[in-house]
Amino acid sequence: MTIREKLIYLASRRGNPCVTISLNTHRTYPDSAPDRIQLKDLIKEAASRLTEEYGKRPVARLLDRLKRIEERYDFNYSLDSLHIFLSDEAEEVIKVSWSTYENRVFIGDRFDLRTIIKAYNRSEEYLVLLLSQGGVQLYNALDDGITGEVKNGDFPFAPNPHIVVDREERSNARLMDDQVREYFNDVDKALMRVYNETGLPTVVICTEDNYSRLMQVADRPDIYLGHAPINYNKTQTHDIVKQSWEIVKADQEKRRAEAVQEMQQAVSEGKVVTDIQDIYRASLDGMADLLLVNEGFSLSVRMIDERSFEPATDPDGKDVVDDVVSYIALNVVSKGGRVFFTSFDQISEFGDMALKLRY
Repeated sequence: MTIREKLIYLASRRGNPCVTISLNTHRTYPDSAPDRIQLKDLIKEAASRLTEEYGKRPVARLLDRLKRIEERYDFNYSLDSLHIFLSDEAEEVIKVSWSTYENRVFIGDRFDLRTIIKAYNRSEEYLVLLLSQGGVQLYNALDDGITGEVKNGDFPFAPNPHIVVDREERSNARLMDDQVREYFNDVDKALMRVYNETGLPTVVICTEDNYSRLMQVADRPDIYLGHAPINYNKTQTHDIVKQSWEIVKADQEKRRAEAVQEMQQAVSEGKVVTDIQDIYRASLDGMADLLLVNEGFSLSVRMIDERSFEPATDPDGKDVVDDVVSYIALNVVSKGGRVFFTSFDQISEFGDMALKLRY
């Protein structure tokens, strides 16, 4: 599942208990060395609190899950924070490129999604394809970090099997080129299967010639955001994601500018609302097509009922949502809408938020 799908799933879960563990992490060694100890301490705290509050037998399954998470978590692809969600029904681990406000264990009847929803709404999830005739790897990426390698029945790809053995035939440039395209056609079809499951676009790291061949055989060239030249001396994940992130950022800026223009056009059509209460209700009802938000804007509110709220006077009070903006954004995305966080200057004519309605 993508992070978006995980968040939508976790936001709908209810149970007692639901365990959330959040901690700040480091991307590289030796800074990351204490992270393993910190995770171990937080898991120990969670296990102790579960046993004290619920008894060992009723939470035996959760205790076992906590133990397995600790044993198998891979610190090689850490970003800036790690979030673990466990209940009788759910088990998810999410890494994001934003720090969390504190290392903590939360136990309640739902998961604590505050930090991660805010981080996700301001981040970009995509794929990175490291393409060569000597083999192909596919990685999940979030902003400027790799979160893990895709390993399934297709990826990683072995070296090109379409080898021309006959020496005379190998001198036939057209035949050799056809063999390479056949290999890349197989790669493209495998990538399409991943895209159909996730909807994530891809940045390709490869030579100019190989990218040209890939585009010639691609079923959907539009799912590729572009390519960056491969440096065979720098194919570590932290190197290739730096190149990829520059391409993604450029694509983000283009899409933001187009979204602002679309919102301006929608004003004349009477399809834009800027009142946050109206925006919230439209997001619940599936009427939200495009949401623009000032990236520095957040609002703490107290929920009056399921469809209305008021500014919160006590951040720790009952029924308080510390950032309703992030939950509005998740509602929009979960119902097929689009969300862009941008600078206030770009949307100043609308205020801090503007929503284009579907109808």
